Amino acid sequence: MMLPVFLFSGFLDSGKTTFIQSMLEDPQFNEGQRTLVLLCEEGEEELNPDKFSINNVTIHSIDSLSDLTPDKLSALQRKASASRIMIEYNGMWQMNDLFDRLPENWGIAQETMMVDASTVMAYNANMRQLVFDKLSTAELVIFNRVKPDADRMELHKLVRAVSRGAQIVYDLTDGTSIEDDIVDPLPFDINAPVIVIEDRDYALFYQDICEEPQKYEGKTVRFKGLIGNSRRLPDDTIFAGRHIMTCCEADIRYCGLVCKYPKAKSIPHQSWAIVEGSIKNKFSNIYGKKGPILTISKIQSAEKPEQPVATFY
Repeated sequence: MMLPVFLFSGFLDSGKTTFIQSMLEDPQFNEGQRTLVLLCEEGEEELNPDKFSINNVTIHSIDSLSDLTPDKLSALQRKASASRIMIEYNGMWQMNDLFDRLPENWGIAQETMMVDASTVMAYNANMRQLVFDKLSTAELVIFNRVKPDADRMELHKLVRAVSRGAQIVYDLTDGTSIEDDIVDPLPFDINAPVIVIEDRDYALFYQDICEEPQKYEGKTVRFKGLIGNSRRLPDDTIFAGRHIMTCCEADIRYCGLVCKYPKAKSIPHQSWAIVEGSIKNKFSNIYGKKGPILTISKIQSAEKPEQPVATFY
């Protein structure tokens, strides 16, 4: 049986302990399941068992990375007879140091990064690698100690520079919470004479052109794509696109645009090429509906990119 792990990352005094305390006090979360809480750093705040049922919660401190081994963690879980685990992770340790040491039957159910909005920019300026490390895998980022009149765009950009998929919440100093609703600007200029799509941005481009094809009507775009060619396609038709991973390796699929090119049959299947052309949104038998069709004006062979699978991160 896979045991769920609720993981809390962030730097010292970022609010991890307070958040864990609130979850253990919440009867909707703490309904009596036997829970093992692993504390990997010691901050000013401490868990207060008097405010939740200690009978089903076992708290254990881990002072060194050497104590993070699959055998030791499994032994702690068995001793506590725990059916789930909560981990308050040390902000100075790399996330992979934890992921590589988890027992095989432990799976991350939710990864939350707690962030002190008043200090995070200083951390980012001096320890960018550690900030990036935590943001790159977090599913939920909670900024606390946010002043009501603070410019949240700076915090929003900090997360989106690393992850475009993480949920963001702001806990304000007046006691209220706000979910992030800032619309992310596209990472390319849609009004440029030629919209140049960098390798890292293909997934966002494909998502956007499929959701709002009218924005690209008559526009000229350029991107590096993997060519799809087949005898079953019309003589003047190929695909150009990329494999995209939306959430995990099991969800990778090829996402390409139908392209019109007079010499389509001369382009090798599974070759990489830089294509440029204009977009028209019209019906295609291949799509089975209206969709973006690229009429290629320029095409040249290209090297395979360092990261051939596009992502949203």
